[in-house]
Amino acid sequence: MMKPVLILQHLSHDGPAYLGSWLEREGRRFEVCDSERGQAYPQRIDAYGALAVLGGEMSANDPLPSLRQAEALILQALDADLPVLGHCLGGQLMARALGARVQVSPAPEIGWQPMRVVDSPTARAWFGDAGEHTVYHWHSDAFELPAGAELLAGSAACPHQAFALGAHQLAMQFHVELDSAKLAVWAASRDPKFLRQQEEHTTVQSGAAMLEQAQRALPEQQRLADRIYRRWLAGTR
Repeated sequence: MMKPVLILQHLSHDGPAYLGSWLEREGRRFEVCDSERGQAYPQRIDAYGALAVLGGEMSANDPLPSLRQAEALILQALDADLPVLGHCLGGQLMARALGARVQVSPAPEIGWQPMRVVDSPTARAWFGDAGEHTVYHWHSDAFELPAGAELLAGSAACPHQAFALGAHQLAMQFHVELDSAKLAVWAASRDPKFLRQQEEHTTVQSGAAMLEQAQRALPEQQRLADRIYRRWLAGTR
């Protein structure tokens, strides 16, 4: 029997969303560990066939034991050549685990924002056509590239949007796991920092703008997510 996928969740309201739906549709077993609910992350990756790390409001540099254990599991999975996928904070933790810095991005990106995919075989394998893709973001920090990583995409506000390590190991700054339920919650945010950022940065959308653009952008992103998730787990088949 194929080993289950391990999903590391940092906040109880920020779950796997479309990733969970996709795994269920594919008939893949998975286990979610939510550190905010007091669920300790496993000490070892051995019982799992792949690793996904979700996002969160905290900084990757915050001194939280759960973040350091996430990094330990990332390194174990990479050493074992298992499929590893990092969403936003998860991608930052991948970079940090490998010795790269995570720091404030040139500008925050919140909502549907463009990124440019490079023209390389690896980038096309993960994302399809080179050129501009619109994906959903919510981040103010960004990762630098760790040694040995291949840059796959970038933007003016965030030069390092995604990098690949092995054939089935990808770090992203964006949220391809977004579904309509998660979007509805995030778009309704009245967080003062978010409201201030809307006034200060063109790369930060209002909740209303997110919902309006989602009518066309969300189905397109979910098709991209299908492609990313298939490649990620192809290493377990």
